[in-house]
Amino acid sequence: MTSEYRPADIETSAQKWWQDHNSFRALENSDKEKYYCLAMFPYPSGNLHMGHVRNYTISDVISRYQRMQGKNVLHPMGWDAFGLPAENAAIKNKTSPALWTYNNINHMRIQLQRLGLGYDWERELTTCTPQYYRWEQWLFIRLFKKGLVYKKTAIVNWCPVDNTALANEQVIDGSCWRCNTKIEHRKIPQWFMKITNYAEELLNDLDQLDGWPKQVRTMQANWIGRSEGVQIEFRIVDSTESLSVYTTRPDILIGVSYVAIGAEHPISLKLAEKNEKVNAFINAYRDLKEEIKYVDKREIHTGLTVINSINGKEVPVWIANFVLMKYGTGAVMSFSAHDQRDYEFAQAYNLKIKQVIEPIDSNTVCDLTKSAFTTKGRLINSEQFDGLTSSQAFNAIAKFLQQQNKGKRQVNYRLRDWGISRQRYWGTPIPIINCQNCGEIPIPEQDLPVQLPENITLYRSSSPIKSMPDFYKCICPACGDNAKRETDTFDTFFESSWYYARFTCPDNNESMLDNRTDYWLPVDQYIGGIEHAVLHLLYARFFHKLMRDEGLLKGNEPFKNLLTQGMVLKDSTKMSKSRGNIVNPQSLIDKYGADTARLFMMFAAPPEQSLEWSDKAAAGANRFLKRLWRMTHKHIEKGRVTVPDDVNTLTQSLQKIRRQSFKTLEKVTDDIGRRHTFNTAIAAVMKLINKILKINDDSEQAQFVMQETIEMVVLMLAPITPHICHELWKILGHDDAIVNANWPKINVFTSSQGDIDIMVQVNGKLRSKISVFPNSDDVTIKMLALAKEGVLRLTQGKKINRIILVPKRLVNIVVANFD
Repeated sequence: MTSEYRPADIETSAQKWWQDHNSFRALENSDKEKYYCLAMFPYPSGNLHMGHVRNYTISDVISRYQRMQGKNVLHPMGWDAFGLPAENAAIKNKTSPALWTYNNINHMRIQLQRLGLGYDWERELTTCTPQYYRWEQWLFIRLFKKGLVYKKTAIVNWCPVDNTALANEQVIDGSCWRCNTKIEHRKIPQWFMKITNYAEELLNDLDQLDGWPKQVRTMQANWIGRSEGVQIEFRIVDSTESLSVYTTRPDILIGVSYVAIGAEHPISLKLAEKNEKVNAFINAYRDLKEEIKYVDKREIHTGLTVINSINGKEVPVWIANFVLMKYGTGAVMSFSAHDQRDYEFAQAYNLKIKQVIEPIDSNTVCDLTKSAFTTKGRLINSEQFDGLTSSQAFNAIAKFLQQQNKGKRQVNYRLRDWGISRQRYWGTPIPIINCQNCGEIPIPEQDLPVQLPENITLYRSSSPIKSMPDFYKCICPACGDNAKRETDTFDTFFESSWYYARFTCPDNNESMLDNRTDYWLPVDQYIGGIEHAVLHLLYARFFHKLMRDEGLLKGNEPFKNLLTQGMVLKDSTKMSKSRGNIVNPQSLIDKYGADTARLFMMFAAPPEQSLEWSDKAAAGANRFLKRLWRMTHKHIEKGRVTVPDDVNTLTQSLQKIRRQSFKTLEKVTDDIGRRHTFNTAIAAVMKLINKILKINDDSEQAQFVMQETIEMVVLMLAPITPHICHELWKILGHDDAIVNANWPKINVFTSSQGDIDIMVQVNGKLRSKISVFPNSDDVTIKMLALAKEGVLRLTQGKKINRIILVPKRLVNIVVANFD
C-alpha cells in the first residue's frame, strides 16, 4: 500500500473488477428479498451536469446500501432519447437527430461509468429505438380499440418556438414548460388519451402513497381538482333553450346577480353572428386558454336574461374573458355579495349587491361596504331555505333542483384529457392510417413498428416526414384504397411513462412486458426532481393503471417510495448553460476523482434540499479521503492485528472508542437506510475518524480497536465512496470484495451505552443500571437489562414470569422461586 492516495488508479482498478465480475447484474431467480431502485433516466444532452451527478449518486448509494443488507437489487439505466432538444440541436448543427442522440448516449454512458455507478448495463434501454417504441404503438392501438384514445379538432396550447402543441400540464404560468415562451392557441386535429376516465382512481390512490412526499401528493390532488357541486339549468327568457352552470356553492344560488359565459360558448358564438360588438369581443378573447390570474378581466352584456331556478327571477347574461370553456360548462354564476371579483364588478357597473349568507359566530365580520363576504355561514334572504347552514343548504337546494328537473348533483374534475400529438419529427410515429373512406384505422399489429426514418439531416423546425410520400403514402388495410399514415408523433412523456416496467424485461422481443414485472414491481425507491410532480409522475401512474387493466402487470401504483432531490446551485442560482455558471463534473473527477464528487454531493446538503456548489467544500471532501487513506496506511504499517480473547478486558478508553464506533454505526444505519440523510451519516463518520486519530497507543488491544473501527468506517462509507473502500477493504486483509460484503451488525450491548439511565430491578429490588438511547426499543432495553452481570446471577436457571418496563425509568424482572 502506497502512502499517497491516487484516485485515478484506484477507481480504474475498482471499476474493472466490478465489470469483470458482473457485480451489479440483477437476476430474478434469487431467494433474496428484491429491491428495485430507480432514478429518473436522463435525456442524452451530450454531457452530464451536476444535477445528474447528484441524482444518480443518490440512487447508487441507496442501491449499494440495500445490496449490503442482503437484498437482490435491480438498479438499471436508460435514455429518454426522443424530444425537441435533439431536433433543435440537429438543426443548429445541420445533422441528424438520431446521430446526435446516439453519439451523446455513448459519451454519457462513459461519464456515468466513470462515476462508478453500479448499474446493470445488460438492461440498458433507449426509447428512440424501434425495439422500445413498437410496444407503445402496440398499446396505443389496443387503447384506441377500447375507446381510450381519440382524435378531435381542438384549440391547443401552441409553442411558437418549438412549433408544436403542448398538454395543459406543460404550460407553466402561461408559458412553455421547456423554453418559457409565451404560448399561443391554434385549432388543429389532435390525439387525446382519456386520463379523465381514471381521475377518481388517480386521486383516491394517492392515499396509498405514504412513501411519497406530502407536497407531491398535494400537487397531484390539486391538479386533478375534484369538486362536488350542482349543475343547474337556467331557462333562457323567450327561448326554449337553457344555460347549464356548475357551482360548488348552491347555498348562494338565490343571491346570483348575473351569469357569465365564455367567449367560446355556443351562445356567444351565435350572438356574434348578429352583433358586431359581441363579435369584436369574442375575436379578442375566444382563444384565451390561460388561467384567470394572467389576464385583465373584461365583460360585455349579451342582452339575454335567464330565470333563477329557485325563485323565478330574471338574471342578466354577460360574456366574460375570464370564463374558460375547458373548465366546467363554460358558464359561471356571479354573486356580488359573496365573491370578491364579482363584488368589484358590481360596484363598477352599479349592480345590486344582495346578501344571502351571514356569519354564524359573532367573531366573524361581514361588512359589505368594504368587501364581499366569501366564507360559508347561515342563509338569509333565501325564502324557504332561510336559517339553514351552507352545508345543510347544499343538500336541500340540490334535492329541490333535482325534484324540479332543474339541476343535479355532480362531481367535476379540473383534469382534462391528455393531448399526446406533437407536430415535430423526432418522436414515436402514431400508428394510425387516415383513410378518406374508413376514417382512422390502426396499423395492423403485424406491421409494427411504424419506424421513424432516422437518416435525415434537419435544416428547419418543420417535420420532414410530413413532406415524405415514402413515409406517409400507404394502402388502407380496411378498404384497400389509397390512404395516408399519421405524421404526428407522440408526446415524449409517452416513452417515459412506462420505462420503469420495461426495465424488468428489456430483452423480451415477443411482448411489451412479461411476468418478471410480478417479481420486480413496484419500484421500491424512485428518485427525481419535484418539477416532475404533475407531469411525468401523474402520467406514469396513469400508464400503470392502463397496463394493469390490459393484464400486462399487477398492482395499482408504480412507485412505492419517492425521493425528490433539490437542485444544484452556484452563486444561489440554478446551474445552467444560459447563466454561464456550469461546473463540469468531468473536470472535478479528473482533478479529485469520482469518490470526491460523490462524497461532496452527499455531504453538502440533505437530498431534498438545494445544494450550493462550493470549490472549497469539494476540495475539503478530497482532503477527508486523503486523511482516511493515510490513517489506514499508518495502521497497516504496524503489522498483524491480534484479536483479544475477551473484549471486556479492553482499557476503559478503548472500550469508550468501541462504544462510539457502534453508536456511530447505529446512527449511520438509520440515516442511510431510513431517513436518507446522507450528510448527517457522513458527518457522524467524520466525527468517529477524528476520535480514533487521537488514539496514542501501540498496544495489541489498541491495534484491534483501530482495525475494527477502520473496517466499520470503510463499510459505512462503501455505498458513498465505493472505489477507495474497494481498495482499503483489500488492504485491511479481506479476500472477498467489499461490494459483496454485508452491512456491519449493530452490537446492542456496546452501542446502546447511551444517553438515558434506566434502573434494573429483580422482583422489585434495585440490582443494576443500564444506559440507552432515547430511541431504543423495548426489546433492546430488556435484552440489555437481562445481560447485566448482577441480574444474570439472580435470574440464571430460573423462570422469568414477566418483565415490566416503565419507559425511561426502570425495568423490573419478575422471577419465580426467587430466594
